[in-house]
Formats: sequence, C-alpha cells, structure tokens
Amino acid sequence: MYYFYAFDWTYWVVMGVSLIITTIAQIWVSSAMSKYSKVMSKSGLTGREAAQTILRNQGLSGVTVTGIQGNYSDHYDPRNKNVSLSQPVYNNRSITAVSVAAHECGHAVQDATNYGFLSFRTALVPVVNFSSSISWIFIIMGLFFQSNSGSGIFLQIGIILFAIAVLFQLVTLPVEFNASRRALKILKSEGMLDGTEVAQAREVLTAAAMTYVAAAATSVLQLIRLIFIARNRD
Repeated sequence: MYYFYAFDWTYWVVMGVSLIITTIAQIWVSSAMSKYSKVMSKSGLTGREAAQTILRNQGLSGVTVTGIQGNYSDHYDPRNKNVSLSQPVYNNRSITAVSVAAHECGHAVQDATNYGFLSFRTALVPVVNFSSSISWIFIIMGLFFQSNSGSGIFLQIGIILFAIAVLFQLVTLPVEFNASRRALKILKSEGMLDGTEVAQAREVLTAAAMTYVAAAATSVLQLIRLIFIARNRD
C-alpha cells in the first residue's frame, strides 16, 4: 500500500531526527546572531563598509555591494558578481553584520580564485533547479502506482533526481566553511576586528554554517529512507 511506503516506521524516524537537528541548528544560529548583533565592532564599520573594504583590498573592483530586503538573506551571486546584504547587515555596525558581510565576500574571493567546489556548485544550479522540482513527482508516482509493473522505474528516477539535489547540499558544505575561514582570516589580517572580536565572529559564522549541515543531514536521511523503501519493493 502507498500508505505503508510513505508512512512506515522509517518516516517517523527520519522526521523525528530531522526535526531535532533542524531545531538545534536554528536555536544555535538565532542565539549567536542575536547576541552579537548587539555588540558593535570597534572599527565602527557597517556591513556595507566592511564588504567594500574587503573587496577593494582583495583587488575585486568588479564586484558590487547592494542592499536587499529580508532578514539575513545575504548572498553572493557569481553570475553578476554582486554581494547582496540584507537590512540587518547592510547599515549595521555589529559583529554579526561585519561577520556576515565578510563571509559573503569570502564567496567573492572563491569565485575570483576559481575555487573548485564553488565552480561545481554553480554548475549544478540549473540541474538542481530542475531535479528538485520534479523528483517528488516521480517518487510519488512510483509509490502510488506500486501495483503497476513500471512503477519501480518512476521511483528509481525520482531517487536519482533527488540524489542530485542532495549532492548540491553536500557540495555546499565545503563552500560555506571555506568562505568563513577566508572571512575570518581577512578580518584578522586587515585589522578590521581584533582578537576577541574575531573569536566572536567565528561563533557567528560557525552557528550559521550549522544550518547548512542540518539541511544536508536531513536530505541525506531522506535519501537513505527512499533507497530503503525501493529495496524493500524488490
């Protein structure tokens, strides 16, 4: 039955573990960002000024810095060479703001130096946009029409497409950790934060990275569950 395959005991295990991991990560990052959003950097630099200073000192004159709507929706787009900083970061002088801005500049440095994992992740984007939107259609078809002799193919195709999305999340991990390491090194070497502040920035960026770890772990668990279901059908 479809009900058995979709909501057997593995479903509750995956959902439970995923919920715990995600909740811990969210509490961690919210706590760290909130704590250091109240601590102003001694340099007095805003997130925008910190980003512009880093980009200039790294020789990345072609990269722009713009403000965007949202709450910590900061990102770097390698397609248009733009660092987008959210409202809590752009004009804020806190340790959190400077840390997040530096992290996004870390991605810009990765792009300029042809960092392999970033290039691979960027190449995966169009494939993942397709696979993530259609994978569950095939998976549901494979589960719902399980009595049909061709349903196994639907499930296998869905798992392969979902696996591509999981691969993207796994590749994201070294990209994010590397960007944070670059950011901390730059902030320290250029004297934008002192020793104590660098340690605080590390707390912020480590907490933020855990959200990517949680997302990847959740997806891997789901993929393992789907493979388990497919094998039990044979």
